[in-house]
Amino acid sequence: MLLLSALDWLDAKSVLLFIVVFLLVVHFQRNRNPRNFPPGPWALPFLGNVFTGFDYHAFNKLAAQFGNIFSIRFGGEKLVIVSGYNLVKEVLVTQGDCFLDRPVSPLFDVIFKGNGISMSSGYKWRRQRQFSIAHLKYFGEGKRTLELHCQLECTFLCEAFQQEKGPFNPLHLINNAVANIIGSLVFGKRFDYDSEDFQNLLRRMQQTLMLAGTLRVQLYDICPWLFKHLPGPHEIVIDNYATLVSFLKREIEKHKRDWDPFDHRDFIDAYIGQIDKKKNDVEAGFNIDNLVISTLDLFEAGTETMTTSLRWALVYMMKYPEIQEKVQEEIERVIGQFRQPCLADRANMPFTEAVIHETQRIGDLVPLNFPRLCTRDTSVGGYFIPQGTTVVTTLSSVLHDETEWETPHQFNPQHFLDEHGRFRKREAFFPFSAGKRGCLGEQLARMELFLFFTSLLQRFSISPPPGQEVSLENQGIFILSPKPFHICLKAR
Repeated sequence: MLLLSALDWLDAKSVLLFIVVFLLVVHFQRNRNPRNFPPGPWALPFLGNVFTGFDYHAFNKLAAQFGNIFSIRFGGEKLVIVSGYNLVKEVLVTQGDCFLDRPVSPLFDVIFKGNGISMSSGYKWRRQRQFSIAHLKYFGEGKRTLELHCQLECTFLCEAFQQEKGPFNPLHLINNAVANIIGSLVFGKRFDYDSEDFQNLLRRMQQTLMLAGTLRVQLYDICPWLFKHLPGPHEIVIDNYATLVSFLKREIEKHKRDWDPFDHRDFIDAYIGQIDKKKNDVEAGFNIDNLVISTLDLFEAGTETMTTSLRWALVYMMKYPEIQEKVQEEIERVIGQFRQPCLADRANMPFTEAVIHETQRIGDLVPLNFPRLCTRDTSVGGYFIPQGTTVVTTLSSVLHDETEWETPHQFNPQHFLDEHGRFRKREAFFPFSAGKRGCLGEQLARMELFLFFTSLLQRFSISPPPGQEVSLENQGIFILSPKPFHICLKAR
C-alpha cells in the first residue's frame, strides 16, 4: 500500500510538473518577440514586467539602459515605450495614422464600453471627435460664448479668493471655477462654489485620477477575471465613475424634457439633435450611452488638467516672485487695473504667454500619453512594430528633451521668447499630445489658462505663508499635480 501511495504521489507530481513545463513552453512560444523588435528587460513568466514599474520614472530608467524605444511586457501584453522628441513625433505625427486606435482596457471598459472620445476607436471615434470639435468651435469662436463665460467665472473666482482670510488652500475654488467653464459648455450652467453635491463629484474625479495609474489598479487589466472578485482600489475607481455617470444621466434627462430643436443651449442639446439626424448611421454611435460617456470625457479632461495647470502656475509664481512681478508689470502696461483681461490681450503679452507655456512644460501634467494601438505593421526608429502592438509615448521625455531645450530641467520662460522678447513657438512643446489624436480642447485650455492667470495676478500678489518654503514636488502617476499647498494674498 505504501509503495502504491508513493507511486501515486510521484505520478501526481509528474503530471503537475508536466503541466507547469507545458504552460511555460506555450507561454514563451506565444510571447516570443519577432525579429528586430525593440529590446527590453527580462520579463517574469505570466506576470511580465509588473514589478519594474509602470510610471514615467521607471520608463526613464529603462530608456537610459535600452534607448529611446524599448519594450516591456505587462502580463501577456507587449508594450513598446517611445521617448524623445524625434521618435514621439514619428509615432504621433509622421506615422500618426498607424497609431490612432486605443487598446481595450478591461477596467475602463467596465464604464466606457468603447464609447466616448478618449477610449473609442475607428469610425465611431472619428465621428464623435468631429462632432465635438465642431461644437467647441461654434461656442468658442462663432458665438464667443466660452470667452464670456470664462471672464464671468474669473470674476467669481477672484471674489471668492478675496473672501478668504489668512493662508488657504486654493484647490477647491480653482477646481470648481474650471469645472464651471466646461460645465457652461456641456450643461449650459455653472455650479456655486458652496454646492456640496458638486464638490463631492469633483473630489471623486480627483480621487479616480490619483488611483488610476497605481499598480494595484493596473493589475486589474492583467487578470480582470480574478480582480473583479477581489476587493481593492479598482472598486473605488469603478464606483466613482458610476457616480459620475449617474449625475450625467440625470442632467441629460433634464435636457431631454425641455429640449428645443431650434435652440441648442449646450453640448448635450446639440448631441440630442444629432441622435435623430444620425439614426441611420449606427456605426457612428450617436446614442444616449455615447452621449453620457462623451460628456464624461469632456468634463473630466476639461477640469482636472486645467485645475492642475493653474495650481502649478501659482506654485511657480510663489517660487519665483521676480517673475511674478514681471508678469504683473506686463498686465499693468497692456491691461491696467480698470478692465478685465480678454483673449485679444494675449498677442500683446509675450512674457505672460511664455510663463504660462513654461509652467505647462516644466509642470509635466500628463507624463505618459494615452496608449495607442498599432493598426498595421510598421517600423519606428529602425525597429519592427507589428500590428496589434500597444505603444506608449512619454510626453515627459519630449518636454525635457536635452536636445530640444536649453535648460530642460529648470523653470525658464526664456524658452518661449526670442532675442527681441517676442513669443516664439517650440516644436517640442507637447503638453496636449500631438497629431490627429491630440487634445481636442487645446484652444479652450489655452484661453482658460490665460484669462484665469492674468485675472488673478491683476488683482493679487501671491506668496507662501510666512516661514514656509515653496515645494516643487509632485504627486500622482497619471496626472502630476503639486502637493497640497497654501497661499497668501495681497490685493493690488
